[in-house]
Amino acid sequence: MVEIKTDAELEAMREAGRVVARALAAAREAAGVGVGLRELDEAARAVLDEAGATSPFLGYRPSFAPTPFPAVICASVNDAVVHGIPNGYRLRDGDLVSVDCGAQLDGWAGDAAISFTVGAPRAADTELIEATRSALEAGIAAATVGNRIGDISHAIGRVVRAARCGTPADFGGHGIGRAMHEDPSVPNRGRPRRGLPLRHGLVLAIEPMLMAGGRDDYRTDPDGWTLRTTDGSRAAHIEHTVAVTEDGPRILTLP
Repeated sequence: MVEIKTDAELEAMREAGRVVARALAAAREAAGVGVGLRELDEAARAVLDEAGATSPFLGYRPSFAPTPFPAVICASVNDAVVHGIPNGYRLRDGDLVSVDCGAQLDGWAGDAAISFTVGAPRAADTELIEATRSALEAGIAAATVGNRIGDISHAIGRVVRAARCGTPADFGGHGIGRAMHEDPSVPNRGRPRRGLPLRHGLVLAIEPMLMAGGRDDYRTDPDGWTLRTTDGSRAAHIEHTVAVTEDGPRILTLP
């Protein structure tokens, strides 16, 4: 069921979004050559604890997962697209890192993701991150009253195609509110003027995931969580929680 939020509820979600932004900034600041992924998780966890927030990621177990998720962030490196588990891996010069984080505060959720490089960046990785950011911006721009979910999907998909990238067909954005995942789903490819009409108070997590090799298929690691490109190409993932309002899209997970 799709839930429409009141203006007061949007303000409450904005507070959760601010916590997410601070947690992502802390993880980004902690990242560097030789730093372990668990240290990024610890940095984000400290921000959640200080804010009195909990993690909707920690212990989360959707139907596809063999075990509950063991961390407060997903940390996906190089050919990992999403859902990477922070483990003992230590970052190396030139790594491309995507960090996804959520926060639950006073009953409301926020969800966002960033991608960045560690050390000396590869030009191709910089281009991939910029294409992913452009896809997100296009999707957000389409999140206006009177449009439909398909308009968001189509806007993202046009950027994906122009960049000659792939995107995992089974994964995309989603509604968000009291729970991290709510209806409706927001695919990263779609046809315009199709799907649910966008109304004031609808809140969506919009999250393009671009795979540089151009393929849409992926494989799952033995951990049952980490999605990787099948051709070994790199991937990027950037996300914001966005409210549809009469005044235009409102990003709730900005700092």
